[in-house]
Formats: sequence, structure tokens, C-alpha cells
Amino acid sequence: MYDRIYFVGYMGAGKTTQSRKLARMLNWDWIDLDEVFEERYKISISNFFKKYDENLFRKLESQLLKETNRLQNTVIATGGGLPCYYDNMAWMLEHGLTIYLRISVEAAVSRLLASKKKRPVIQNKSQEELNDFIKSHMRQRNIYYTQARLIVKAESFEPQELLQKVKPYLH
Repeated sequence: MYDRIYFVGYMGAGKTTQSRKLARMLNWDWIDLDEVFEERYKISISNFFKKYDENLFRKLESQLLKETNRLQNTVIATGGGLPCYYDNMAWMLEHGLTIYLRISVEAAVSRLLASKKKRPVIQNKSQEELNDFIKSHMRQRNIYYTQARLIVKAESFEPQELLQKVKPYLH
């Protein structure tokens, strides 16, 4: 039985939006680890990448993840890369219910091109370059994402359906 739910998945899958919806339906707290990072360190993630490097970001992001252990009745949206570094995925599996919001390459490309949020790893890529990058990147990351206890299709996400799937895992 769990009192924390971690949403994992690729950029643009809808982790922030869908995790917030689930938190509302459960009447639980909600946090987005990317927002927590930006508030804590007083810098946007894209500026952090420019000023420092990805390794430092991943280390600090992992520390923030481990701090969620003291939270109860909380739904947590994670960054797309978080499950792929250190022992983060194994840690989430041990400390909460993990939900992988699976998105197709085509849908991810479409959503990311339309997104107002600028993401450091995909900046300055053409649609074709973005398509190739996402295809390759997803292949690498799916090894981690697919370890999640629940896998939900992002393009046809039904909050009520997910709520029914989640309930047996909760206190």
C-alpha cells in the first residue's frame, strides 16, 4: 500500500497535467519536482543547464526525489530524465506507486513543438532532427520507464479509469 504516487515518462507526455488531475480526484497533495527544483535553486532548469551542467542537475534532482520520502498522500510529477539516473527508478518503486505515462514518438514531437516550455535537450532542433532524437532517446529511457507498476497511454488518458486502477494500491 502506498501513500505516494510518482508519474514518470518522456517530455510532453502530460506528467504535470495528469498527475495534478489524479491528486485532485484523490484529494491528495501534488508537487512537480521540476517546479520544486526551480523554487529551491532560484533558477530555471534551462538556465541551470546553460550555467552549470547536466551532471550537477541530475545529482540535485535525485536529492530532491529522496526528500519526497517524508511526504504522505502526495502525487509527484517527475522530470523526464529522473528515472534514468542513479538509483532513482528503483527508489521510486520502493517508496511509492509508479505510473508510466507512455507517449508515441509522433505525439511527443507534436506536443514538444507546440509547447511553450523550452526544454534544454531539444532546443534548436528541426522537426526531423527532433523526431530522430526522440526516437533514440525514448528507446534508451524506456528501459527505466517500463519498470513502473502501472503503464498508461498518454494519448488516450482517462483520469477516471486511472483512478480505478490506482485505488487498490493505496492505503
